[in-house]
Amino acid sequence: MRNYGHTHKALVIGAALAFALSGTALCPTSALAVTQETEAQLTETQKKLEDSAAAYDKATENVAKLQAQIDENNALIAELEAKLPEQQRKASQVMRDMYKYEKASNPFMSFILNSQSFDEFFTQMAYMNQIKDSNTSALEELNETQKQLEQTKVELEQAKAQADTEAKAASDALAEAQKLREAAQKKADEEAASELAALQQASSELAGGTESADVVLPDTSGVNWNTDEASFVAEWSARIDAYLAGSPLEGYGATFAAAAWKYGVDPRWSPAISNTESSKGAYCFREHNAWGWGAIDFSSWEEAIDTHVRGLARGYGYTISVQAAKKYCPPNWYHWYNNTLSEMQKI
Repeated sequence: MRNYGHTHKALVIGAALAFALSGTALCPTSALAVTQETEAQLTETQKKLEDSAAAYDKATENVAKLQAQIDENNALIAELEAKLPEQQRKASQVMRDMYKYEKASNPFMSFILNSQSFDEFFTQMAYMNQIKDSNTSALEELNETQKQLEQTKVELEQAKAQADTEAKAASDALAEAQKLREAAQKKADEEAASELAALQQASSELAGGTESADVVLPDTSGVNWNTDEASFVAEWSARIDAYLAGSPLEGYGATFAAAAWKYGVDPRWSPAISNTESSKGAYCFREHNAWGWGAIDFSSWEEAIDTHVRGLARGYGYTISVQAAKKYCPPNWYHWYNNTLSEMQKI
């Protein structure tokens, strides 16, 4: 449900500005839209960014999986090392007893004399050998297991080092794609600047020189992409949560921030649109749809937020612009642009 609470005068000026954009005689200077070349560059870099983000997610998932295996293997080594001393003690004791017995003056006769029968004699001999063999085998088995675990440890650490290298490369590729996305958006904003100048001039003339369109370019310098995902999400989730406090979207700052990182979108944009369209989710026309995003119901805020941010990236650009406003809300783009930009500046 769109929030259309603006004055009649703003509607008149906004409509006149839209008319001026059509290139009619009312506009003394033809408005310059974003060129097809820039639009194509935005599309290409957005795809590269999404591919890089997917590769980064896969690489970090592999690192986490290997680390879990390393931790499990280390736990088995620690458990084994805890058992070894006792097993070694038992084996050593048996070997000492056997050695003492074998060094006795006449162990064979001693066994015979101490036995009540030949059956008991053979039973005692078998028992002694069994104890010796059992303890020796157990010790050998533990030693072999330890060797295998140590070898596994080396192999896992090597695999982890390789995975870390791949994750770093994926992170660098993602950062580069984000820079390309920002550069393409900056170029689009520069092209739109001349359009804004024409709009302001046209609005001033249409209003008899007494008023002008208060349309400005968004300031994206506050969004720092030269950081890691965790730091980015931590910073913006807190800021977005503060902005959404008391609304149905409260507590979803991390979801907005993570989606912004994944798709390379200004993290303030989607939350601000939710205010313009539904007072931050308070008045939704469709289920979990706080953005007037088609006639779509969502099963959760998480699904809705990810879908909306992805849609902004693919269809509207890195951040708010006049072109995006005209596409998102054609009948009332002028007021939509100003309202949404004003909200973005609060985050």
